[in-house]
Amino acid sequence: MPYAPRPDAPRCAVVDLGSNSVRLVVFEGLGRNPVAIFNEKAVLRLGRGLQSTGKLNEDGVAQALTVMNRYHAIARAMGAAPFEVLATAAVRDASNGAEFVATLEQMMPGVPIRILTGEQEADYAAAGLLCGIPSADGILADIGGGSLEVVRLDNGQRGLARTLPLGVIRLAERAGSDMVRARALAEADLATVPWLSEGAGRDLYLVGGAWRALARIHLAQTGYPLNMIHHYTIGREEARDLTGVIAAAPRRVLEKMPGMPRRRIEDMPYAAVALRRVLRATAARRVVFSANGLREGWYMERIPPSVASLDPLLAAGHDLARQFGRDPALPPALLRWTDPLFPGQTGEARRLREAACWMSDIGSHDHPEYRAEQAFLRILRQPGIGLDHHARAFLGLTLALRYEAEPEAPFLTTARALLSPETVQAAILLGCALRLAYTLSAGTPDLLAGTRLQVDHVLTLVLAERSGVFAGESVTRRLERLAVAVGLPATTMTES
Repeated sequence: MPYAPRPDAPRCAVVDLGSNSVRLVVFEGLGRNPVAIFNEKAVLRLGRGLQSTGKLNEDGVAQALTVMNRYHAIARAMGAAPFEVLATAAVRDASNGAEFVATLEQMMPGVPIRILTGEQEADYAAAGLLCGIPSADGILADIGGGSLEVVRLDNGQRGLARTLPLGVIRLAERAGSDMVRARALAEADLATVPWLSEGAGRDLYLVGGAWRALARIHLAQTGYPLNMIHHYTIGREEARDLTGVIAAAPRRVLEKMPGMPRRRIEDMPYAAVALRRVLRATAARRVVFSANGLREGWYMERIPPSVASLDPLLAAGHDLARQFGRDPALPPALLRWTDPLFPGQTGEARRLREAACWMSDIGSHDHPEYRAEQAFLRILRQPGIGLDHHARAFLGLTLALRYEAEPEAPFLTTARALLSPETVQAAILLGCALRLAYTLSAGTPDLLAGTRLQVDHVLTLVLAERSGVFAGESVTRRLERLAVAVGLPATTMTES
């Protein structure tokens, strides 16, 4: 019997039927940050041979029917509704694409199967990227097996878009497996998009499995401390060096590269060529890899506009507070309570402090001996998309210190490696403040209201009489620790 989703956690599912692979993702809930509870991919290479035959690959079609039957069964069993199929470049360009879709429609009656235009594919890719990076500014490039979509982004607003026949399978076939010819084709096609030059000095956002594979290779080669592609960022010259090596390396060398996905080896040189030419066309200052794309863009269509407009980082904080916290009224009170320690703080720094306040009680249900490490790992590794690597490290370190971890604890090595000394110090300050606040308040806004911090030449903890709060040993010890972080002497004062 199919699973009946809870009313507050409906499920929906989408299939991305691409030129190289087909993937099913099942999402749960209608929150600001997509929660994927199932994700399965099959490499079918439907677009192989399309350049010469004009048709979908016969073996790929046969496999696709089997895989799609499974995906349909999974979506029904998991109670996902709606369930939709989005077909991209190979299906829209093949002479037998419509026939293939008709067969799928007979096999899965009532399931919408949409053959996306290049413009629609670009729209979904942009919506997916902006889901996780709402202020993205520069050029988005989404590579598949059959096409490359490029989109201009202006501070979170989608601009012009183009589709080019530069997917990894199509580029290889157009070039006759000649790398010199592939470079020339990519350069000529990109030259037809004059606005790409507006990416100069801005960011280049990369979407698509072939480019995520490049990121994995770079992660492995550099020993980067966080094994997470989403928001992974490298400089222009690093990206050029990486693509230059992969585009020129023989297969036997590629096979031995750390992080090289074996099923994508033949595609990687063409992915590298395409990226190198996009870097040249855009003159982007750095590359930002995104795990989001078409599927998350489709998800964003499903949620209410009022939810879609939320800040993804703060929305993630609110979700964690609802799931693990004890009193939803406490985080706003904590933000106000810590204000005196951060005078004049605005922008990203204040946004991170607010998120930390919302996430500050996520260890309340964990074993006391492991709260610090568990809170740290929960933030550092959570799959939510509202966090870049800097935010993950800062918030994870802050919350570990809120649970009295030592700043030099071995499990915090990843955070220290990702943050500057100044940012580590800011996390120590905020973590110590939150620890003191929870000691005073027992995690309740009512008790916290009987206290406040005052900062001038001395850090003063002011306590209201008969508020249920007093300066016992644990409060004094944690106040002194906060004073060290502030760099001031500490005292307490009682007021009526």
